[in-house]
Amino acid sequence: MIRLRPYKDEDAEKILSWCKEEVAFYKWTAGILGEYPISKEQFGKVKSLMAFTAIDENEVVGFFTMRNPGDSLDELRFGFVIVDSEKRGKGYGKGMLRLGLKYAKEIYGACKISLGVFENNTEAYYCYKAVGFRDVILDEIETYHVLGEEWNCLELEILN
Repeated sequence: MIRLRPYKDEDAEKILSWCKEEVAFYKWTAGILGEYPISKEQFGKVKSLMAFTAIDENEVVGFFTMRNPGDSLDELRFGFVIVDSEKRGKGYGKGMLRLGLKYAKEIYGACKISLGVFENNTEAYYCYKAVGFRDVILDEIETYHVLGEEWNCLELEILN
């Protein structure tokens, strides 16, 4: 059974081990945490956010953060969502996100939960859609320059 707990520094090594290649790292972080590969110390920046570790049978299986993106206390934004690379496709991501959504709505009282995902990260996109996130049509698509390419970021949200 998946459970969430606050992120601990000792989780960093395991979480960082899931990004074995540069492309996967940038799909996960958009380079916000630094250039590939990052250190455990650089990853420690997530402690300034609401950082959660997903566990199953005391094994770390996932990670994500939540933050308040603006002045309103009604919105939370998910970020840095990742599941153990060996456990993908087994429902861990959906289970972890459902617990995060429950926390955001019931504990924090968020009326809107949002996130961004790169167009080239189709597995994550469909996972988000499966737990209830809906596409947001923006006037202008956010684009990142990653590894010599332009990556478009899709905006998703759940309104409560």
